Amino acid sequence: MSMNFRKHHLREEEPEINLIPFIDVLLVILIFLMLTTTYSKLTELKVNLPTANAQASKPRPHELVVVVTADGRYVVNQRQLEGRSVDVLAAGLASANGSAKDTVVVVTADASATHQSVINVMDAARRVGLSQLTFATQGQTDNAAGAAAP
Repeated sequence: MSMNFRKHHLREEEPEINLIPFIDVLLVILIFLMLTTTYSKLTELKVNLPTANAQASKPRPHELVVVVTADGRYVVNQRQLEGRSVDVLAAGLASANGSAKDTVVVVTADASATHQSVINVMDAARRVGLSQLTFATQGQTDNAAGAAAP
């Protein structure tokens, strides 16, 4: 009789992950999140135009008034521009300015104009070399009269 010194290799079972408790925990978390979430309507923010409590400014020797309408059109010194791009606006500012130095650009933007439209005015003024910008605001008397009107 011969002796067998080899170890018998038993077939090892591979570990497996039991998914049932995992799914149970996820369902409990899902139910908890559904019950604790509040659903509320997003309300619009009411934004009022800024008011200035200062005296009327002194007239400047040369200023360009740029009006930005609610739909994004531009008017430079009461002349409406035919485009809405920064290049068209820069060309309009350059032609209205001529060779004047120390020109102040007064931006009068509608309350519902997009921020991008106002940024376009600032970018066009920078391209033309106009570094002095100011923004028109409503006076407090205009705001109070507007609030009192029905």
